[in-house]
Amino acid sequence: MILPSADGVSLILALAAAIAYAVLAWTGARAGQWGARSIAIVAWVLHGMALGWALFGGASRFGFAPAISVTVWLAMLVYAVESHWLPQLPVRWKLGWLAAAAVLLALVFPGNLLASAASIWLPLHWALGIAAYGLFGVAVAHGWFMTKADRRFRLAGEPQSGVPLLMLERLTFRFVMAGFVLLSATLLVVMLFGKQLYGAHTVWRWDHKTVFSVLAWLTFAVLLLGRARFGWRGRVAVRVLYAGSGLLMLAYVGSRFVMEVVLGRTP
Repeated sequence: MILPSADGVSLILALAAAIAYAVLAWTGARAGQWGARSIAIVAWVLHGMALGWALFGGASRFGFAPAISVTVWLAMLVYAVESHWLPQLPVRWKLGWLAAAAVLLALVFPGNLLASAASIWLPLHWALGIAAYGLFGVAVAHGWFMTKADRRFRLAGEPQSGVPLLMLERLTFRFVMAGFVLLSATLLVVMLFGKQLYGAHTVWRWDHKTVFSVLAWLTFAVLLLGRARFGWRGRVAVRVLYAGSGLLMLAYVGSRFVMEVVLGRTP
């Protein structure tokens, strides 16, 4: 746990970001559009500074909780940009509670120290993987919005999101496609530079992370193929999206959680 050994900068930045997110979630709807967006920007910047310091300042650490925190940070950014270009998409200020929890989780479980002699390909591998996590996270959120809108439509109600159902569906699959491309690039980096990344005698290492990543990649490939070939949509598509995202979470976050928290070992 980090609290007994945290340096002052990490502690201050993380707590400030968590408090700002909590204020956003608590007062977002009442603060008005401009006020809430200002709080969101402050929270997001503080969150990014906390992540940057944890990775590049002092003793660099990374693990399952920082991975969740980075994913939420990227998802909040994508969601903010999207809500700016699509004003009819309602801003869910309550997501600030999720972001605050992610920041605090990374504060409590900072992960293991990073080796200074790590491969030069490791930052690219991480960047692609975390970006894929973020895009699939946004796709899952849109899938949830789409499910709610579809349910309300079937009940002859107005879609709560204010965005046409077909547009939500297109947005969901665009994020799935973008995430699939980045996930493919992540696996390609492992295939091409596996020895440099892991120092193994074989290019491809079949550990839990690799197995779940490949299973997630296959699930998303089936989803995109089913969409293009058989016109999958609605509940079927969302369920496959949830399944693939769950497998992807197990790939890194799940395996690192077991290693760091359950087993208390360094991967």
